Amino acid sequence: MKLDLNQIRQPETPFEATYAPDRFADGDQDYTVAAPVVLRLTIYKDKARVRLAGRVTTTLGLECGRCLEPYALPVEGVFDLQYVPLADAGEFAEREIGDDDMSVAFYEEETIDLRQLVDEQCYLALPMKPLCRPDCQGLCPDCGTNLNQGVCGCTRVWVDPRLDVLKTLITSDRKNDDA
Repeated sequence: MKLDLNQIRQPETPFEATYAPDRFADGDQDYTVAAPVVLRLTIYKDKARVRLAGRVTTTLGLECGRCLEPYALPVEGVFDLQYVPLADAGEFAEREIGDDDMSVAFYEEETIDLRQLVDEQCYLALPMKPLCRPDCQGLCPDCGTNLNQGVCGCTRVWVDPRLDVLKTLITSDRKNDDA
């Protein structure tokens, strides 16, 4: 999934590619790619500087943070990135980082790794708390039943253990009233 910049001869070149989900199968990711990845972008080339502007479309497979069930998350990531040769990285290290520098990446050997670009867009699309639906009930803390699929027989009476002392006062007060 490398973009060969030597093949780009025009200052503005459209690019479109579709990649199979199994090309993104890594064991160390927080998600799985569940649908083909469609990458549509325009390549703007100005000597050694390259700008890629476009979008990534796919579907990610995630695990719900409450009920642990798998669910699909459609992703449409829009990006506008500038690439400069790694040899020019020193120019960025010697000055203060500005707002425009946040979208600058580096390439070497006249190739840009599109896999890295797609991975970045997928990570940016991930929710902070992945939920299969907004009203997900989660799992019962006692028996582990998925509460979205039905209720369990557990009693959910929780008493703050710090208030146990007050409970003894109430029972001793009732004994005094009975006497």
